[in-house]
Amino acid sequence: MEYEWKPDEQGLQQILQLLKESQSPDTTTQRAVQQKLEQLNQYPDFNNYLIFVLTKLKSEGLMKDGGEFLAGFAMNPMTKSFLSLFLLKQDEPTRSLSGLILKNNVKAHFHNFPNGVTDFIKSECLNNIGDSSPLIRATVGILITTIASKGELQNWPELLPKLCSLLDSEDYNTCEGAFGALQKICEDSAEILDSDVLDRPLNIMIPKFLQFFKHSSPKIRSHAVACVNQFIISRTQALMMHIDAFIENLFALATDEEPEVRKNVCRALVMLLEVRMDRLLPHMISIVEYMLLRTQDQDENVALEACEFWLTLAEQPICKDVLCRHLTKLIPVLVNGMKYSEIDIILLKGDVEEDEAIPDSEQDIRPRFHRSRTVAQKHEEDGIEDRDDDDDEIDDDDAISDWNLRKCSAAALDVLANVFRDELLPHILPLLKELLFHPEWVVKESGILVLGAIAEGCMQGMIPYLPELIPHLIQCLSDKKALVRSITCWTLSRYAHWVVSQPPDTYLKPLMTELLQRILDSNKRVQEAACSAFATLEEEACTELVPYLAYILDTLVFAFSKYQHKNLLILYDAIGTLADSVGHHLNKPEYIQMLMPPLIHKWNMLKDEDKDLFPLLECLSSVATALQSGFLPYCEPVYQRCVNLVQKTLAQAMLHNAQPDQYEAPDKDFMIVALDLLSGLAEGLGGNIEQLVARSNILTLMYQCMQDKMPEVRQSSFALLGDLTKACFQHVKPCIADFMPILGTNLNPEFISVCNNATWAIGEISIQMGIEMQPYIPMVLHQLVEIINRPNTPKTLLENTAITIGRLGYVCPQEVAPMLQQFIRPWCTSLRNIRDNEEKDSAFRGICTMITVNPNGVFQDFIFFCDAVASWISPKDDLRDMFCKILHGFKNQVGDENWRRFSDQFPLPLKERLAAYYGV
Repeated sequence: MEYEWKPDEQGLQQILQLLKESQSPDTTTQRAVQQKLEQLNQYPDFNNYLIFVLTKLKSEGLMKDGGEFLAGFAMNPMTKSFLSLFLLKQDEPTRSLSGLILKNNVKAHFHNFPNGVTDFIKSECLNNIGDSSPLIRATVGILITTIASKGELQNWPELLPKLCSLLDSEDYNTCEGAFGALQKICEDSAEILDSDVLDRPLNIMIPKFLQFFKHSSPKIRSHAVACVNQFIISRTQALMMHIDAFIENLFALATDEEPEVRKNVCRALVMLLEVRMDRLLPHMISIVEYMLLRTQDQDENVALEACEFWLTLAEQPICKDVLCRHLTKLIPVLVNGMKYSEIDIILLKGDVEEDEAIPDSEQDIRPRFHRSRTVAQKHEEDGIEDRDDDDDEIDDDDAISDWNLRKCSAAALDVLANVFRDELLPHILPLLKELLFHPEWVVKESGILVLGAIAEGCMQGMIPYLPELIPHLIQCLSDKKALVRSITCWTLSRYAHWVVSQPPDTYLKPLMTELLQRILDSNKRVQEAACSAFATLEEEACTELVPYLAYILDTLVFAFSKYQHKNLLILYDAIGTLADSVGHHLNKPEYIQMLMPPLIHKWNMLKDEDKDLFPLLECLSSVATALQSGFLPYCEPVYQRCVNLVQKTLAQAMLHNAQPDQYEAPDKDFMIVALDLLSGLAEGLGGNIEQLVARSNILTLMYQCMQDKMPEVRQSSFALLGDLTKACFQHVKPCIADFMPILGTNLNPEFISVCNNATWAIGEISIQMGIEMQPYIPMVLHQLVEIINRPNTPKTLLENTAITIGRLGYVCPQEVAPMLQQFIRPWCTSLRNIRDNEEKDSAFRGICTMITVNPNGVFQDFIFFCDAVASWISPKDDLRDMFCKILHGFKNQVGDENWRRFSDQFPLPLKERLAAYYGV
């Protein structure tokens, strides 16, 4: 029987009133409406009212038949006039809103809907998919896909056949509404549509969609392409069977007059480039020419989709062959796309020069993500720790919608520069000359962006021009347009490496002087760009900055009093990076006196719940590590607060786990950042942290943190464990029996950084424990040997694993040496590139001790051992003696003749080095 339901007039009036109020801008009203909606959800037929308002309250239906609909109610005249007025005044937005509230209810409570209500909603949706209003059609479509994605595609078998048959309707509204709904379902439920669960409906749907590519209505053509596009990346079988027809149909739409259709065609070609290059190759020349045109499309959305093509192509191995003859045309198009559009300039307030006094609006401030501590080794060649190069993305104008044609063109030029290297320069240099000295600021600005975009790929070829260009750029730092000053900061930071490689007075000093002035610019965007650029310069220059420290600190501290909220967060980063770069050189009373008071002042102002603590804690962590004993006067309150943050977060997490409805989950970032700052303190203060640890319950808290579900929490707690082991082992030792099994279970390379820090901590503990480490070896050794033999293990993890295996062998050779043969080769290759240091020293002592216990374990891979020994620049005397003994022992054992044959396989530098240092 058909489900019969009629609204009650008072109920209806109440709901219409509520819908009206919910459109009020006043937040108090908004909150009241939210509460009311929550209450109404207790009534089973509340959702019937919502679908009723969405699908039935249409003014034309009501007015036309003189109120046949209203006659269904025994209504007083007042309600009638209220309804008529409502229908005249604000018909569609309110109906749509009613549908969106219903959609949220479906999302939250669908499984509690009574059957009748569910069926009523479903049938009303299908009956009204062809509503005359585009807004209502779209709302019904959203409602349908929401029900479908709540696992209801299986329980609504008539949905897809019904929508597909409605596509053939003569009525445009019905066809468009059905297509709109199908497009949303394809977006939200692509996976299940391509599974056996539903008996593979795509085998029928995709050929059906392809028929509509030639439909007379642009909106329908656009829906059709968009539907099929959902199935490209997943290489859906049903589409792959029709791939040639699909591509042919796309080509037919290439010059469609509707921008939305062109945009979807470009999007399809970009995705096909990734998954079905083989099918595009025969047409590649015409596709490239087409994309060149589209990248210059009048409609910026089309141009942006087309521009993605170059980004994607650059990642394909055939990029060079395909594009080499098109560079002459392509480069000017990309360069042209890098100019700010008029709209950009309006949105960026490009004409506002001074805005430093205007406070930031909170939504301008992007959430920051804390990068947890990872322990890494320093390498021979660079002397800087591997840093993630994710901070020189093209990121100059984040206030406008994050991704636009300018950014995409710049990113494309950047990746193409990395593919073509200096071969790009003949196409770019003539353009650059014209742009960089152009009288119009917008053009000049785009030239400076171009110069920055090619920095990484074309560095070698650019070197001859830099002595002339860098001074020109330093001049541009004081351009009268803020947007020129800000992009110049970024571009100069991309050439920082070269600047630092030249004599400091030539470029470093003038650049630094000018950048520091920009840090105090009166424009906030310039302040931000200058601060970021300066952080990059600090990383490149390291101790070259020491002579200028007073001047640098002066500027950074002055910026504290000047900056609004958002840039303060970037300033913390610049100060932290300075501390990382100059290290203990910062530990001078006059510098500490300048730097610490403003930092501590901010620290005291911020509440424990304030997310601004993150960057400040990170900054203090770097400062504490650099200042070492100089941080002592400040360490106690900082230490206490970190311990409290950890304790608070753990307590909140326990409450939440026990009663998730009562208590919110805590933001664990507070705990992670606090643990990392404690690591910084332990590293900086060393033994001086002992009393603070003695007076706190930090080890109990760490025991909980090490078992947290969240990998980043474990990662940071293992880093802290290692640092406390080095700083004050007497407090860690009583807990070792509890900690070691946890460390053992975290040697899981699926979580690279957790595994890395756990491994490092085990190595530090073994050095302190000595022979007492014996009972714990079985908990960790097998995992470590397995990790060091895994293919594709990241370098840092391999190095730390090798060091820890060496250290375990150093303290317990009898336990570890029997496995020597299983790890000696990867052990030697992973440690040959790290610099001489304490960790390398103890690891090699371990390997030598193990070789003495089990010489046969190294026999087959002896050449690797020789190579690793040769990687030492200056081993301590007694270690050098150990090397000597082993090398001569091996030589004597095999005899001179065999040794000569063996050492003839050595590369010449290795041979010479071993002869010179060890006389073999």
